[in-house]
Amino acid sequence: MRRKNTKFMFLLAMIVAVSAFLSACGGNGESTNAQSNKPAENNSSTAANTVKEENNGPDLSEEVKLKMLLVGGKPADYDEVFGELNKLLKEKINATVEAEFLDWSDWTQKYPLKFAANEDFDIAYTANWAFYNDQARKGGFLELSEELLSAYMPQTWAAMPAVSWEQAKVEGKLYMVPNNNTEVTDKVVLIREDLRKKYNLDPVNSPETYADYVKTIAANESGFNAFGAKPADGWKWHELDQILLEQQNEWNLVDYSMPLAYKLEDASSKVFNVYDTSEFRQLLDYYKDLADNKGWSKNIVNNKNDVWQDIKAGKTGSYAQNLGTVAFNLAEMRRDKPEYEAAIVDLTPDKKKIGAISTQNGMAVHVTSKHVERSLMLIDLLQNDKEIHDLTMYGIAGKHYEPVGDDKYNAGPSAANYTGFSNWGWNSQLNRSDASYPVEADEILAGWQEKVYHFPLETFVFDDSKVKNEVANVGNVMLRYAIPLEYGLIADLDKGQEELNKQLKSAGIDKIQTELQAQIDAFLAALQ
Repeated sequence: MRRKNTKFMFLLAMIVAVSAFLSACGGNGESTNAQSNKPAENNSSTAANTVKEENNGPDLSEEVKLKMLLVGGKPADYDEVFGELNKLLKEKINATVEAEFLDWSDWTQKYPLKFAANEDFDIAYTANWAFYNDQARKGGFLELSEELLSAYMPQTWAAMPAVSWEQAKVEGKLYMVPNNNTEVTDKVVLIREDLRKKYNLDPVNSPETYADYVKTIAANESGFNAFGAKPADGWKWHELDQILLEQQNEWNLVDYSMPLAYKLEDASSKVFNVYDTSEFRQLLDYYKDLADNKGWSKNIVNNKNDVWQDIKAGKTGSYAQNLGTVAFNLAEMRRDKPEYEAAIVDLTPDKKKIGAISTQNGMAVHVTSKHVERSLMLIDLLQNDKEIHDLTMYGIAGKHYEPVGDDKYNAGPSAANYTGFSNWGWNSQLNRSDASYPVEADEILAGWQEKVYHFPLETFVFDDSKVKNEVANVGNVMLRYAIPLEYGLIADLDKGQEELNKQLKSAGIDKIQTELQAQIDAFLAALQ
């Protein structure tokens, strides 16, 4: 009996060995396992083995065409800029790339469908707010091994801080090439400083002085919204919540798809429902006061307008965004609308600041890509090749931007024709700063750097696989009940808050909270 098993195992081993040999002979330097839709780790292993077998590096003899999935509107001059890019890529890695753009108006619906339908593309923009963890767990992204990265992304592998790779791991595995550029996630507000001065208002530097600004502008400027937002794009929070709820109270929301947070200084990181707190109830009074004083349009929850364009058009007096975006908008305002005076205001200047982890922006390889190696080479060039980085980040020199030295630029005459999409996925140390970038923004950021607070759960990622349905249900409740409540459309705030939390319970928030707390406890225990 044993002798029969031995013969069988020997025969099986010979078959496997011959099959492996034949598969290897059929390769062309690109990942072959991807063609048969095998798991990410097999693709990764095959690619790493390929480079080992090639003494002279990867085989670039065959030209390949890559497809890249990006979020944001397609720039008017995309064809021109990417045409120049493809000339460089043909020369450097014998490849060209075509980008597909998912517009901001519906990208959250289309992005996951691209993966679910297993569409043919090689590279995708992703982020901790743009389906990274979700697709990593679902198998949408290729696992990136050290062998793959060091072989096909040598510049990125050398330049990226080790902590950035660690922050990008999901359940101990890496699926993203994160951006290599430090950010702070706190939000600020852009206001019309000329209107503040016109009405002799105090400098805006707190929730109270901002409320005074909003109500005064609303009362005296006809046909004008003192505050602008676009809830109809599916965002589940009031646009001021990150500032007035999270930053003001020094909380950290685990995931913006659900209202569960913990206090930054709480060593146990006990999770709570922010909608069921006295702080949230007080903020509802604040918002209702602004709404009742016509601080924003009664139709705001249906607004899909580009708020920044409304501000430039003189229709809106303030909006909230991250510091970098607001700073660039301020520079644009000073260039295009010098008749308006704008200013950046920090409503929580004395509070702790949270630094963005590396997954704030990044690029991933689609698990079914037939061109894994060339995809990684492209990402490596986007981050680290000066000529390619400048071209893809800023457009064509002399047209879309004017270089100022090696690290600054001025907007060119056609700057508006190449902007507004997720080229931040390859942010790096080669980024130029706008020569007109407001000095005050740099000063704010410098002050923030001293207040960045590091905490144990900084790199924690919630695995919602056991509560996927509940998370979706909670998100729907937030859109239906929380958004109207926060924008002041519900007359009775107590009843509105009560109904919101009742619906959340029905949607399964308690189950989510229990699962989340268990994962947090396990994560903290592993750190000890």
